[in-house]
Amino acid sequence: MDRDKILATVNGKEITGVDYNLFLDSLNPQIKQYFAGEDMNKEIINELIYQALLYEDAIAKGMDKDEEFLQVVEKTKESMLKNYALGKLFATVDVTEDEVKKFYEENKEAFKEKESANASHILVSEEDKAREIYEKVKDGEDFETLAKKNSTCPSKEKGGDLGTFTRGQMVKEFEDAVFENEVGTVTEPVKTQFGYHIIKINEKNEGRDLEFDEVKDKIFSQLKRQKEQDLYNKKIEELKEKYDVKMNV
Repeated sequence: MDRDKILATVNGKEITGVDYNLFLDSLNPQIKQYFAGEDMNKEIINELIYQALLYEDAIAKGMDKDEEFLQVVEKTKESMLKNYALGKLFATVDVTEDEVKKFYEENKEAFKEKESANASHILVSEEDKAREIYEKVKDGEDFETLAKKNSTCPSKEKGGDLGTFTRGQMVKEFEDAVFENEVGTVTEPVKTQFGYHIIKINEKNEGRDLEFDEVKDKIFSQLKRQKEQDLYNKKIEELKEKYDVKMNV
């Protein structure tokens, strides 16, 4: 929207592209998407006119002189000035490419993709029942069908599919059975605190070191936040020396 374009006038006051864009930016993202587009939206212009009419009426009634309103204005100004000052302070923070690379090289252990696996299971409470189901799988019966018919886990609705998980997300006995066997394996019944599991290992992915390009944006953000926090703390200590501070609690 052209910032200087005059979209309407209310009592001689112009409503421009600046007002239009500010209103659009204030909307919830989903609502904003509905209104977004190259063409002007008359609904937004009408809303801006309605708001301008309310403003004119409030001025005519002298509401801008109300003590309550003036207090709100002062508090709003104070809040905006605090945020503005903080923004100006943080604008001095810079993180260089060399700093990001140095942090990556010194902390490579923190940038690893965990080993993961995808598995399905059939969970029952009794070992004999688990053994019976395991033999049926060995004899060629369909794993998903057996899971839907016998498993006590909610995953039965998806044929026992548990999706993908990393080490540390499952109980140890279950996890060991998955990560210590090959893809395609259907394990003998594995006992855990939940019962007996017949586990089918669908997929496994080895852990790996993440490349610099995969994590550089994350590192940049982390270093920037840390620098901002350090600068903030330093500034507050300086201001505490400069101004009188009393805490009454």
